[in-house]
Amino acid sequence: MPNIKSAKKRVLIAEVRKNRNMAAKSRMKTQLKKFAAAVEDGNKDAAQRELLASVSVLDKSAAKGVIHKNAAARKKSNLYKAFNQL
Repeated sequence: MPNIKSAKKRVLIAEVRKNRNMAAKSRMKTQLKKFAAAVEDGNKDAAQRELLASVSVLDKSAAKGVIHKNAAARKKSNLYKAFNQL
């Protein structure tokens, strides 16, 4: 544990941000798995619902800085590609 007051605060803030980022990444991964399961089943209606939800989660993650905007764009492109192959 650091001795300087500002360094102590940074440690606490880093912990809070780490937890927030881990929760956001977990939410994102879970949503992507839901989409993958819908595509695997071949259910186009369910896949479309999950696609829109997945795109929303990716956009929010990119806006909050959890993932880079180009990573979000790449993942969305792959989602649309998988959906269009149904």
